Amino acid sequence: MTQPSPDADLRRLVAALHYAATHHRDQRRKDRDGSPYINHPIALLQILAVEAGVTDADVLCAAVLHDVIEDCAHSAAERAEREAEIESQFGPQVLDIVRDVTDDKDLPRAERKQQQIDHARQLVHGAKLVKLADKTANLRDVAHNPPATWPLERRREYFDWARAVVDAIGPAHAGLRKLFERAVAARP
Repeated sequence: MTQPSPDADLRRLVAALHYAATHHRDQRRKDRDGSPYINHPIALLQILAVEAGVTDADVLCAAVLHDVIEDCAHSAAERAEREAEIESQFGPQVLDIVRDVTDDKDLPRAERKQQQIDHARQLVHGAKLVKLADKTANLRDVAHNPPATWPLERRREYFDWARAVVDAIGPAHAGLRKLFERAVAARP
């Protein structure tokens, strides 16, 4: 099997950014400024590609797309449609990673959080990288631009929970782990 060219990988990554921006276009983060949601997937891309030196195009595309199924599909039919689109446009490996990091929004929040910890040990390698970048980005946001309605105790609980998820992942990538540890050091 021939490997995609760097140009093809770049085109696929730009297409993934466009796809994510289209699906997240009306969403906002919970911070006091209501930042555009697309900033979050872009932050993951920055952490992975620029800060940690990850070059795997499947991982980078999955990072950009990681919340599309979870946050932009509100029914089983929409989830199936998003999955089919991601697989056809970005490949089965990207879909596997996205599926692996997608929470079941039908579950209560506490159960979803525990499930992330329990499932972290079984993530495929690319999903571990995306999850590490996601937790790092979220900790940076909670430390420096937290959700407007989160009191100090909830922000601290988020840091503790993120630590439990990342500890369950194990030693997936030393550079990403260092970035996560720096983010944890900003615990309020």
